[in-house]
Amino acid sequence: MQIDVVNLEGQKVGQMDVADAVFATKVKDSLLWEAVKAQQAAKRKGTHSTKTRMHVRGGGRKPFRQKGTGNARQGSIRSPNYVGGGVVFGPHPRSYEYTLPRKVKKAALASALSLRAQEKKLVVVDKLVMEAPKSKRIALVLKTLGFDSALVVDAKGNHNLVKSIRNLAAHACLPPEGLNVYDILNHGGLVIAKDAIKAVEARVVGAETEGQAA
Repeated sequence: MQIDVVNLEGQKVGQMDVADAVFATKVKDSLLWEAVKAQQAAKRKGTHSTKTRMHVRGGGRKPFRQKGTGNARQGSIRSPNYVGGGVVFGPHPRSYEYTLPRKVKKAALASALSLRAQEKKLVVVDKLVMEAPKSKRIALVLKTLGFDSALVVDAKGNHNLVKSIRNLAAHACLPPEGLNVYDILNHGGLVIAKDAIKAVEARVVGAETEGQAA
């Protein structure tokens, strides 16, 4: 498919061909859900913890004799059935992270990119060159492009762009290697530098193409 290329003023300066398998594939909500769920699970710290009876202080002696008191037999006042006692089967530190199959990750990323393209919320800019870090300047550019919230994608080496965007709460900047489903869906628009398009396509179809060529 072909997509328009604009400048920083939002004026059309040309067109370019992009891979249908990346920007014009069928949008599958189930894949988007799976990808976001996996990313959110990986972010969970999992530091929750409870004390079992071996960790609770106190209860060193038997509270009363075994028989003759009319009470149930007890070995410690820190048993789980006492107030202040240990917790049975409580949460302990763990990792919630799990890995999706590589094909699922790529298909989900293609669905997210295609969704933004179908919604007309994908903009390809000829150059995202900043002479110096200027948050006010890039905020004005993104507003001109029609976005109050946008994810901007360009090469890692564009340090001025990264520094300009990192102070803007509503916007974010990622290199093609870090592009992910959650950040695409979490921002209202997607702005990609023309030179970064091929790297984005390689994230989705690069490995399969190389395998077929071999």
